[in-house]
Amino acid sequence: MTLLQSSCRVAFAALLHDLGKFHERTGQPVSGNLGALTTLYRYSHAAHTADQWDVIEQLAPDVLRGDVSPFSGRASAADITDSMANAAAAHHKPDTLLQWIIATADRAASGFERKKFDEYNDDAEGITPTHKNRFQARMVTLFEQITLNGQSPKNKFEHVYPLQALNPQAIFPAARSVAEPDSDQAAKAEYAALWQQFLQALETIPTSHRKNWPLWLDHFDSAWLTFTQAIPSATNWGVVPDVSLYDHSKAVAALATALWRWHAATSNTGANALAKLKDPERPDWDEPKLLLVQGDFFGIQQFIFAEGAQTQKHAHKLLRGRSFQVALLAEMAALRLLDALQLPSTSQIINAAGKFLIVAPNTPDAQQAIKDCRQLFNQWCLEHTYGEISVGLAATPASCNDLISKQFKTLTQRLFTELDIAKHRRFDLCGDTASVRETRFPYGPCGYHDRYPADRAAEGELPASCALSRDQIAIGEALTRKARLLVLNTADSFKKPLELCYFGYRLVFVDEADISGHYSKLAEQGELVRTWDFDQPEANGHCFHGYARRFVNSHVPIWNENDEKEDPAYKRLNQEDIGDTSPGKLKTLHAIAASGNSEIALITLKGDIDNLGTLFQSGLEEPTFARWASLSRQVNAFFALWLPWYCAHGENGRFRNTYTVFAGGDDFFLIGPWESTLELAGAMRREFARYVARDDISFSLGAVMTQPKVPARHLATAAEAGLAAAKQHPGKNAVNLWGSTVGWHEWHELMDNRRNALEHLINKANGLSTGFIYNLLRLADQAEHDRPENANRRPEDALWRSRLAYRCARLPKQQQSIGPALAAECGSALKQHRGAYRLPVSVLLYRQRQ
Repeated sequence: MTLLQSSCRVAFAALLHDLGKFHERTGQPVSGNLGALTTLYRYSHAAHTADQWDVIEQLAPDVLRGDVSPFSGRASAADITDSMANAAAAHHKPDTLLQWIIATADRAASGFERKKFDEYNDDAEGITPTHKNRFQARMVTLFEQITLNGQSPKNKFEHVYPLQALNPQAIFPAARSVAEPDSDQAAKAEYAALWQQFLQALETIPTSHRKNWPLWLDHFDSAWLTFTQAIPSATNWGVVPDVSLYDHSKAVAALATALWRWHAATSNTGANALAKLKDPERPDWDEPKLLLVQGDFFGIQQFIFAEGAQTQKHAHKLLRGRSFQVALLAEMAALRLLDALQLPSTSQIINAAGKFLIVAPNTPDAQQAIKDCRQLFNQWCLEHTYGEISVGLAATPASCNDLISKQFKTLTQRLFTELDIAKHRRFDLCGDTASVRETRFPYGPCGYHDRYPADRAAEGELPASCALSRDQIAIGEALTRKARLLVLNTADSFKKPLELCYFGYRLVFVDEADISGHYSKLAEQGELVRTWDFDQPEANGHCFHGYARRFVNSHVPIWNENDEKEDPAYKRLNQEDIGDTSPGKLKTLHAIAASGNSEIALITLKGDIDNLGTLFQSGLEEPTFARWASLSRQVNAFFALWLPWYCAHGENGRFRNTYTVFAGGDDFFLIGPWESTLELAGAMRREFARYVARDDISFSLGAVMTQPKVPARHLATAAEAGLAAAKQHPGKNAVNLWGSTVGWHEWHELMDNRRNALEHLINKANGLSTGFIYNLLRLADQAEHDRPENANRRPEDALWRSRLAYRCARLPKQQQSIGPALAAECGSALKQHRGAYRLPVSVLLYRQRQ
């Protein structure tokens, strides 16, 4: 056996310990004697787990014959009491060491104290606090329960998630009156439909991958996520159904795997170890058996927006390639660490925006593996990026008692502190790492990044370049034409892998058609380490296609057959600026900027969630390991799943020319046509409020308008400054644009109501002169100076009122009929919004300009 294969089996058994909750709620019967099974496993849902194991095992790697260690199989002489099915189903009535390890992980993931668990275990099939039984109850939101500024939320359980497969629209909660069925019959029908979709999805996982446990389990993990992300895990009396079956079961799988590995490594597998696990007083729950390993990428923005190119050729591909390459590096770092620890993908609890959290056993071998990976990551980042980016690793020992809700807040504070220390120890410069590196430039600097030495001479129009930049260009090209990524130990049989070896792995982009039925031998031999689906969800939101899903591919504007390439808007550009317009080709920034008929300009948006650290560290009154992981996944889903899909398909394609440079975790960076991107900003804020089911969890953003020829690094710097200004707004929850910072409520009033009112008057007048619009901007500046609270206010600042009245009275004869209405509207807006009125006025001004 291999330790990794055995760890996969433990993880799989633990992941499916509550499979029966899913099946039981369909209302479908078990194939055996339910009464006998319930007696054996204590509860009916556990009986369903045991019964449906026979169904799942037909679609999984062999769990019955051959090497199924550490469990017993049917072909072995061992007692089948320790089969995988029994280990999964017996978590409410455990007896053997493996069963107790999964049961312990189940209790630790839920944050149960001993007394609280006894109460839970006595009523594992009761009624929820929302007064719904296990069939009708739907998962309530964690966001509604978050405490802000010491104030508990007033309405905790008003919204629930619809019982649907994962898709960009199903992640939004709905009112309970809409999403919660009133009858068991309707509720069971929803579960039955979802169960059938789940079984059909498992059949799409390549059969050949079943002979490679880590590869297959990664696919299964994505399928399990897709179909259980909205199923409430617990529906007992007194237990809030706010954690999904997916998040709970994955936390259990990670903890169980680490606990089993600790017991195996320390030889704590005998009668004494079993007695401690069985003891109601939990004598070993203070033992630090777990090691929580955090990883984070530093220097991401500097890397993506690096300057120093000798040519702007491929600039748009470089930008796209760099942002995706950062996501790839984070994935590769986590995978390298998992492989070094001999752990499956289910041990990675958090994976968002360059950050990850892995649950490992607290053993000397694990500590050494982390040390080796840290050295490998440092060496790679220094060799290929010269310290521009780095990977920080922090390992924090933890016990099961640390996961109890009362102690979990202390644990999370330790985790944040440890990661902050790692951030300030980049490359271990106080240790053995050389602070000055010898570097040669045999072909001069790289033409795409002049801080890097070129390793290939110039050829024709192509400048001298380095492998990292060539990979970035190749990635930028592949993302519009490929849908899958192969992660391999070697890539000798492939024509066009990426040039660099990423932390020991070779990467190949392939078409969806190329992968079906191919590479089976590579999977069986273990050479194919992972196959990832990074394609965007379809227009209907469908996410799972038989392969492990990674939400790392942001939306990028491409030319398609529906683009009006002869549109006068594009005729304003020369051929070099507009680039290749063949279907499937990336649009240049100039083409994006010119996709409207007004000013050729871009808007860059950079934003992040306000006070996110506080939300995670003290927002939940009773945090648990599963709740914490769930909250992280849900925060990431809005930006990594919904936002790119919305740009591609939302509002009938209104925002499809917006480029999501990066979006995930709690932040985003977008570039798009100036007018539609401003509309997108407002739509994002409205949709985010709907997503979190409240208005006081917010994000702020900085917006900057530029010409498309401005280097990307300058866009990032200006947007970052705007975001910093927005964060200075009282209460944050604000946006900064054109020198004005306003809260989102005022933004919507200005950019919707006030702009529409002014635009209506302009249209009624058959257009107002550009001079009048410019004069409104000057009056906005004067009105800003005339604020009553301005200590430097001057008497002449109050003249904006009379000047506005004069300008409206002096309109041309044919427009004078709208003068009074115009003076009333603009006067009211200037009095209420002062200098911020320049926002809607500027939009209308730029719309007039060609």
